[in-house]
Amino acid sequence: MTTETAVSTPLLTAADLAFLRRPLHGFLSVAAGPLPPQPRPVWFEATEAGTIQLFTYPDAPKVRRLRRDPRASIVVAAPVGEQEQWISVAGRVTIESEGAHELLDRLAARYWDLDDPGHAADLATMRSENWARIVIRPESVRRATG
Repeated sequence: MTTETAVSTPLLTAADLAFLRRPLHGFLSVAAGPLPPQPRPVWFEATEAGTIQLFTYPDAPKVRRLRRDPRASIVVAAPVGEQEQWISVAGRVTIESEGAHELLDRLAARYWDLDDPGHAADLATMRSENWARIVIRPESVRRATG
């Protein structure tokens, strides 16, 4: 049995941040998209400031949608085999041109074994591309724990 709670605070708890710092995929949904929303799996980072950030191509459809309506949410869940736990963060976003490559490097090291030649080559290719950084500033946080 799980318990779901809604929190009306822009801040994530220490327990939330610990969970979000694990190498889990997030599922991002943006406003003004297709109906029903179509979440996409993403790499993400929870910051000390309590924001969630990810990188993407600056001309991606989600960026165009976010420029029209800057609301998004991300849901992160524990993997199968673990006690049920998930966090949903919703809020307004900003699209930043600075810091995307540094975020790419941190997230690649978190999600990939960079000693693997294939992953190292993929990262080198990705470093040569142009990226934007999406920052979600939480307005609501919902969570379920087992």
